[in-house]
Amino acid sequence: MVRSALFILTFLFFVNMQLIAQSEPLKVGVAGLSHSHVHSILGRKDIGDIKIVGIAEPNRELAQRYSEQHGFSMDLVYNSLEEMIVATQPEAVTAFGSIFEHLKVVETCAPKGIHVMVEKPLAVSMEHAKKMKALAQKHNIHLLTNYETTWYPTNHEAKTLLDNGKIGSLHKVVVRDGHRGPVKIGVNEEFLEWLQDPVLNGGGAITDFGCYGANLSTWLLKGKKPNTVTAVTQQLQPENNPNVDDDAVIILTYDDCQAVLQPSWNWPIGRKDMELYGLTGAIFADNRNTLRVRMAEGYDGYDEEITTLEERTYPYNDPFALLVGVVRGSIQLNPEDLTALENNMTVVEILDAARKSAKTGKTIKLKK
Repeated sequence: MVRSALFILTFLFFVNMQLIAQSEPLKVGVAGLSHSHVHSILGRKDIGDIKIVGIAEPNRELAQRYSEQHGFSMDLVYNSLEEMIVATQPEAVTAFGSIFEHLKVVETCAPKGIHVMVEKPLAVSMEHAKKMKALAQKHNIHLLTNYETTWYPTNHEAKTLLDNGKIGSLHKVVVRDGHRGPVKIGVNEEFLEWLQDPVLNGGGAITDFGCYGANLSTWLLKGKKPNTVTAVTQQLQPENNPNVDDDAVIILTYDDCQAVLQPSWNWPIGRKDMELYGLTGAIFADNRNTLRVRMAEGYDGYDEEITTLEERTYPYNDPFALLVGVVRGSIQLNPEDLTALENNMTVVEILDAARKSAKTGKTIKLKK
C-alpha cells in the first residue's frame, strides 16, 4: 500500500511538473530588427504564451528606436546572436534580418537545439535551403517559415470549400501580391538596404511577393511540385529599384492545373488576394476577411455569395502561438502545411526556377 501510494504521488508530481512546464511561456530570442515584420512580435499583446528573452541587433540606433516605440528594455539587446543565446538560453529564435542571413541563424541555432522561425521566404536559394534543412534534421529542430497570408481566414475557408468539392476540380489558381513599392510606401532605411539587394533578398518583387503564391499553391495542391515554371520580370521603377526586378509574372503548370502568380511592387494598392477556379464555380479570397463564392449559371451567369469571416481561433491566428504549439508538441504540422519546412523547400525551388526562367527566357522543368 505504501509503495503504491508513493508511486501515485511520484506520478502526480511529474504530471504536475509537465503541466507547469507547458504553461510557462516559450523563451524566444529575436535575431535582427531590420525586417519591418518584426513589429508583429515586438508589438504583440502579452498573452503569456511567449517571452522575449533577448534581441540580437548590432545597430544600436535601430534598437533604441524600436525600444522607445514598443517599450522593451535595451538590456534585452545584444550585439550578436551568439552572445544573446549564451546570455538568455532561448528555446526558439525568430529571424527578422535579411533572407540571406537565415542560413547563419540556423547554423548558429540548430547545433544548440534551438528551434527557428524565419520570415518568408525560407532562403535566398536552394543552396541555402538545403543546408538549412540538413541542419534542422541533423539536430532535430523545427524550422518554420512565416507568411502573413497563413493567418488569413479567407484562405483557409477557400481551401476547405475546395476540398469539400464546392467548385469541383481545381484547374486554375491566381494569386496577386504586392504594393506600390518599398520606396513609395516609405519602408525604413534598414529594411530597404537589403530588400533591394539581389544577393541579400534573392531578388526583388519576384522573391518578396512571389513566395506567397508559391506557398499557397503548394498548400492547395497538397504538396505537389509544378511540372514547369515560366517567369517574366520587368523593372518599371528603375529610379526606385535600380538593382532588382519590381514586377513579375510566374506561371506554374501541374498535370491538371495551372497557377498564375503576379508579384509586384507596382500595384496602385496593397493587395494579397487569391482566386480559385474549378469546373462549376470560383472562389475569391479578396483579402483577409472577405470571401466570395460564384457558382456558374449558364454561359456567363453566376450566383454569388459574399461572406465576412471572423479571425481564426488561437493558436491558429498567430505565428508565435503556432510556434509555441509546434515546439511544445501540441501541434503536428503536415508536410504541405503553409509554415512547414517541406512546403517551403518547394517554394524556394519554384523561386529559383522562376529567376532562372526570367533570366534565360526559357521554361524550366522541375525534377520530381
